[in-house]
Amino acid sequence: MKAIVFSEHGGPEVLRYTEVGEPKLGVGEVLVRVRACALNHLDLWVRQGLPGVQIPLPHILGSDIAGEVARVGEGVTRVKVGQKVVLAPGLSCNTCDACISGLDNLCRRYTIFGYMVDGGCAEYVRAPEVNTLPMPANLSFEEASAVPLVFLTAWHMLITRAGLRAGEGVLVLGAGSGIGSAAVQIARLVGARVFATAGSDAKLAKAKELGADELINHSKQDIAEEVKKRTAKRGVDVVFEHVGAATWEKSLASLAPGGRLVTCGATTGAEAKIDIRRLFVLQWSLLGSYMGTRGEVLTVLKLVEQGKLRPVVDKIFPLAEAAAAHAHLEKREQFGKVVLRV
Repeated sequence: MKAIVFSEHGGPEVLRYTEVGEPKLGVGEVLVRVRACALNHLDLWVRQGLPGVQIPLPHILGSDIAGEVARVGEGVTRVKVGQKVVLAPGLSCNTCDACISGLDNLCRRYTIFGYMVDGGCAEYVRAPEVNTLPMPANLSFEEASAVPLVFLTAWHMLITRAGLRAGEGVLVLGAGSGIGSAAVQIARLVGARVFATAGSDAKLAKAKELGADELINHSKQDIAEEVKKRTAKRGVDVVFEHVGAATWEKSLASLAPGGRLVTCGATTGAEAKIDIRRLFVLQWSLLGSYMGTRGEVLTVLKLVEQGKLRPVVDKIFPLAEAAAAHAHLEKREQFGKVVLRV
């Protein structure tokens, strides 16, 4: 099969479009003919190399996968050959206490397609049957691949971890990113007042179309000052943080007393400071969030099929042009998801 493979860490130039062996199926596994695979910043970090993480090389990236079931292994009973599916991006042991409790993203063996195992930047990918979910009938393969990781992560952050409620104010940083565009929609769906930031007026206009109420251009405006000005100095109830060191202080300064900051990323740096006195006096909650459960993937897919949430696709590249797609994502000029058509 054709695949995008890298054998050493580096820039987009290390990605090679080449021939590799087709995956062999084990018990309870299915072979999916990949039709589309969306990119995430995780793909960039894995390609570049992560400190202290030994990625198995050669490696195939790709966490967001949509396609058709090509073959089923022994013991598979739920899915059929030819069925259109989306893959839940998280992989777990399915036997530990966390998995049995439906908290598979807390499994100690939890990983993600394209991270420690080969992913979907290939013509075929092997997946556990439990990860295969029905593809919403109203989506193309490209649109379907733009759903799983970002909507799962944003839902887990806002709903499960932060408990966002109707009438609350929420600050969504980087609304032009895949996860940001998902967060704006989820916050709007629950009836929150959405403050969205982006680095250009064009991106902010698109965020408004998705449901953002307040627009902040962080290249021209101070995020915290704008939030305080538009909330009569109170601040927001929830900050949706995924940027890291570059926005950490402004994120905290935007919080109302009793507010919750939920974070899933550190794109601009992992080191941050906090005045502990402000933490306890203002009774803030700082919440970490990592991916989400398979049950939450099902929830967002149902909402997408009902038309209440929609994937946002920025640009589609053919699989052979994966290096160009990576370069496009690295420029941070996109709004929504960058997708590879396989």
